[in-house]
Amino acid sequence: MHDVILVGGGLANGLIAWRLKMLHPKLNILLIEQDRTLGGNHTWSFYQPDLTLEQHAWIKPLITQQWPAYRVKFPKHTRTVNTPCYRISSEHFHAVLIRDLGIKVMLNAKVSDLKSKCVTVNGVNIQARVIIDGRGHQNSAHLHYAYQKFVGLEVLLTRPHGQNIPTIMDACVPQIDGYRFIYTLPIDSKRILIEDTRYSNKPNLKPDDLKKAILNYAQNRGWQIKSIAREEFGVLPIALSGDITGFWDDKSVHSDNAQVACSGLRAALFHPTTGYSLLYAVRLAEQIAKTPVLDADSVYKITRKFSTQQWQRTRFMRVLNRMLFFACAPEKRYLVLQRFYQLPLPLIERFYAGMPNFSDKLRILSGKPPVPIFAAIKAVFRQQST
Repeated sequence: MHDVILVGGGLANGLIAWRLKMLHPKLNILLIEQDRTLGGNHTWSFYQPDLTLEQHAWIKPLITQQWPAYRVKFPKHTRTVNTPCYRISSEHFHAVLIRDLGIKVMLNAKVSDLKSKCVTVNGVNIQARVIIDGRGHQNSAHLHYAYQKFVGLEVLLTRPHGQNIPTIMDACVPQIDGYRFIYTLPIDSKRILIEDTRYSNKPNLKPDDLKKAILNYAQNRGWQIKSIAREEFGVLPIALSGDITGFWDDKSVHSDNAQVACSGLRAALFHPTTGYSLLYAVRLAEQIAKTPVLDADSVYKITRKFSTQQWQRTRFMRVLNRMLFFACAPEKRYLVLQRFYQLPLPLIERFYAGMPNFSDKLRILSGKPPVPIFAAIKAVFRQQST
């Protein structure tokens, strides 16, 4: 029997397995992934204040690149934000975990059934003291979402692009399908990731349309593309409102009353506004790895409590999200972010880390609102269920 089985080899479960291996090398761990690589085909970004010094130390081997700052661009202002930022590529993530976990990884695995202490993989039942379900986002009737849709092309240019730090938002582009911006991440002097991102009310994604928009953006920047090295795309949930208790209670009903521990998007662990999940994945991995008792009941309670606490702490962000999506026309949503990026740096850092304080909240809501006041009030109470 295994000590821990993690079903789904994405960021959250990968970090849990890796951290457990660091702190408890004798544990019998199995990480199961349905595809041929861990982590899928993604680029994860995060910022210096998102993690503690201890967390930065143990996650450091996974980091692919880092920069001392990043840039944002809006029609009325451009700002260089002097916050260090980091990138983890799924390719490097896979390589490090395979190196360190070895035979404790099962790829190309088809899971047909999952309970708190048993999982059926490729038709075979495998038992463990703890099973953690990290198979990605699953819609719930208890949570209400909008969506962040994106397509990214990692391209090789014929000449240097001339960009030395990431531009995480270039909103000086036509506002299509909600709030739209271009994200550019320099990898080397001629290689750059160009991502078209849209904050939309609907999850439908048309990759070909976004690819054409990316190529047009590159042309407008004077970048001649020699080849496309890699493509990535996705649809991330943006939290609007919901009942986190009902969300977790419903999981038990669908698992034959078994209380199954969950991680990552499966546990609603993502930044409500940005959709980023790395900061919560690191924090949960640390909590699980440091728990004195690793059994199904204990780990279930840890994951449920952590998820519930994060949901409650980020209520203010869901209010802001409702204002963003319901208080102004889609083509005017950029005004909200344009104003936000004129606020003080420490506030911006705490917001991205998911930890704005009371003063931050007052500052964000003070002054002349970028949306009509009555529409904002109506949006705040729309679908209101914490």
